[in-house]
Amino acid sequence: MPSGPDPAASRRRYDSMAARYDRHLGLQGSRLGRYQEGLRKRAVEALALEPGQAVLDVGCGTGASFARLVAAVGPDGRVLGVDHSQGMLAVARRRISDAGWTNVELVETPLEESAPPPVDAALLFFTHDLMRNPDALDRVTGAVRPSGRVVAAGLRRPSWWLLPLAAATTLAVRRYTTTREGLGRPWDLLEQRLEEVRSELLLLGTLYVLAGRRPPDGPR
Repeated sequence: MPSGPDPAASRRRYDSMAARYDRHLGLQGSRLGRYQEGLRKRAVEALALEPGQAVLDVGCGTGASFARLVAAVGPDGRVLGVDHSQGMLAVARRRISDAGWTNVELVETPLEESAPPPVDAALLFFTHDLMRNPDALDRVTGAVRPSGRVVAAGLRRPSWWLLPLAAATTLAVRRYTTTREGLGRPWDLLEQRLEEVRSELLLLGTLYVLAGRRPPDGPR
């Protein structure tokens, strides 16, 4: 039977790699590093944020999405980053300080045990473990205001007829996740909680972006 995510193991893993995480993704020429920023831009644009809004960055890690989110909500908006890794958030705090952002807040907590404040939208970027955690997804959709947008993006295992590419994707994911369960359709649990859902596959199906809205009467 496929196993689900292991939050404790994930926290230890990310704490151990935090200091070199951005460098590894950005400078080593991996497929993940080359395409990640383009996917991030697409995902943030899909949030359709407006100045003054509040957005939740789920599993924010080192805060690599903060610059785009801050630019989208403006100085009167708010960005709330939630992550369970102390090491990753230490890097995120340095990023916030270096940029001089005063409207970015960080919360260190397992998402499935937290109660995020109300927000207008939420982003899940390369957060496969959280995408396979129903309790965490309930917290996310519960925090987003009715009709607010939720966008997820990340890696996906393509069809097995693209065997070399599928194998490479699985290997890439292994370093950053504690489960490969659901890798063919990482978004299906989130999709069940949203309406007006639209998904897009990129790079021969190895990357995805899903966007939807919280139903007006609350999560499904």
